[in-house]
Amino acid sequence: MDKNSILQYKSSFDSIVRYVESDDKKEQIEVWFARELQTILGYARWENFLVAIHRAVDSCKAQGINVDDHFREVTKMVELGSGAKREVSDFMLTRYACYLIAQNGDPKKEELPPAEDIKKLQRKVARDERKIEHASQKLPKKTGK
Repeated sequence: MDKNSILQYKSSFDSIVRYVESDDKKEQIEVWFARELQTILGYARWENFLVAIHRAVDSCKAQGINVDDHFREVTKMVELGSGAKREVSDFMLTRYACYLIAQNGDPKKEELPPAEDIKKLQRKVARDERKIEHASQKLPKKTGK
């Protein structure tokens, strides 16, 4: 990858950073939302990007690192084309989580799976969204890392 491409990716990555206050309100923590990162990394479909996220989570676990410190499931409201709003699942990611996703994904291989697999994936996403909805009311406290 040439230097200009790297600088362009870095600029895109830096343009979507957000800052959240730590639990003790002593510092600002930089985070990225997965749905915004998805586009920068070249994924067209959320379902396919979730596969990369889950691989990154598995990689984090395999290294003995606390997943909750780097991948926080959240829900947020988005406006639809009709003007109505709908709740969608998302992740708040640390820089390390973004790195793991970039290392464990491959948007070039993003292909539409057979219809049966799509239905199975839709059921899994719906289940995950229900879990997120219940868990988002009790976000875990920030731990040491």
